Parts: sequence; structure tokens; C-alpha cells
Amino acid sequence: MKGKTCLVTGATRGIGLETARALAAAGATVVLHGRDPERARAAAAKVAQETGSPRVRPVSADFSRLGSVRALAEELDAALPRLDVLVNNAGMMSPGRARSAEGFDLTFAVNHLAPFLLTNLLLPKLRQSAPSRVVVVASAAHRRAALDLDDLMNEKVSGLWPAYSRSKLANILFTRALARRLPDGVTANSLHPGLVRSHLFHDGPLWMNATMRAFGGLFMLSTRDGARTSVYLAGAPEVEGRSGGYYADCRPATPSVAAQDDACAERLWHESARLTGLAAR
Repeated sequence: MKGKTCLVTGATRGIGLETARALAAAGATVVLHGRDPERARAAAAKVAQETGSPRVRPVSADFSRLGSVRALAEELDAALPRLDVLVNNAGMMSPGRARSAEGFDLTFAVNHLAPFLLTNLLLPKLRQSAPSRVVVVASAAHRRAALDLDDLMNEKVSGLWPAYSRSKLANILFTRALARRLPDGVTANSLHPGLVRSHLFHDGPLWMNATMRAFGGLFMLSTRDGARTSVYLAGAPEVEGRSGGYYADCRPATPSVAAQDDACAERLWHESARLTGLAAR
């Protein structure tokens, strides 16, 4: 990864932090994103100290605000001479019916609309830096979902899992639609990191926190193991030129039937473009 510049979103803890650490240790320049500027600075300093790399820099943006995502893209476009890898890792699981700054379902906004917008805004930089890669952290949770394009704001569902599972299905459909639009030399792949002991579950209700604390160590992966497939897709030579795939445990995997629906992926793309104010293409 020497000479490569990688942006990892949601990298102040969990899988994102381990991904940033591994890429920095491999010699990459790492741009470490977090929602909170102080936490991003602290995480970048930690990664730099642990890896001995002077090439780790923090950036911040609130993915629940599309204006903040646009500001981050503008900042990176001006500051980075190149961008070789974009790891769309940031994600959350929102209880209740929380809304983003624009009034969108918060889980859908953070997990899908934010990376959709950021990726599209950074595509010129990725194109200039080709061969380059987009890595999207999805989840096997998508297998429980069917995307209702008439209910993207999850008005007809309740609870944590339906909205989260839908957002992970949207991640895979987005990756497939993106891959069809990318120029030669730029690839996009999605992945399932495994069932990981991460802060994703800590943001959930008390019963979920208690369950994960009691039993998580018995059957869940460490965050380092959970980052393995992200790191693999970011740099493995054998993935060069492969695009539109879904991976698990560093190997190609087959997503759900719903995740292979290219007509649905196209409809989602155009609706996402409308919601984020991008010109559909």
C-alpha cells in the first residue's frame, strides 16, 4: 500500500479503526474520518503512534447532514493529490424513528445516502488516481431484508433490525449500480465483515448491550478480524479489476436474491440521486 492514499469513514473505533490501522501499517497514507473532530484527532494520533506512520490525518463530518458530507468532499478534493481507496465503513443502528437533518430516516441517511453522496462527489478524484477502489461495508443482515422503494424512510416498519437490514441491502445494490457506472480502472465491491463485537450494538437498546456483553465473546469476531475483508478488498492484488462483487471472509460470496436485483438497484440509484440532489446518470 506504499504510495496509496486511503480514506476510511467511521474510523474512530471498531472495524473502521482496525481498517485504518492495518492500512497505515501497510504503508498507506490514511485519512481517518470520524463524526466528532476530537475523537477523529485522537484516533489518528493513536494509529500513527501504534504503526509508526507519519501519514495519518483526521477529518470530520456528520453523516446525518448531507451538507456536512458535501463539505468533507470539497475539503478532500482540495487537500488530496490522489485518492486510491475509499472505504465506506461508517454505519449506525438507530433506535426509534430518529430523523436526519434533512428529515430522512436516520439509519437510511447515515448508512446509505451519506456514502452514496460522498462516493459520487469523490469519483473524479478516484478516476484521476486509477487504478483505484471503492469498498463498501455491508452485512449479512441484508438477507433478512426486502427493499420497499415506496417506503425508504421506513415508515411501515418498526424496530432496529428492519431499518438496519434494509440499509445493508441498499449498500449492496448501490455497489452493483456503481460498478456498472465506473470507468476502467475504478472498481467497487461490498462485503460482510462477520458478526463483530463492535460499538454498533452498543448504540442499541439496553437489552442488546447486555446480551452482547454476556455472550459476545463466545461467538463474535474481534474488530481486527472483522476488518480483514475490508483490508483485503482495499489492497489485495488478486482483486484488481474485479468489480460489483460481494465478499465474506476474504472470498467472493453470493448475496441474497434481493441483493442481485439490478432493476431495483437502478431505481434505488435514481431515487438516491434525487434525495441527495445529484444529477442521475
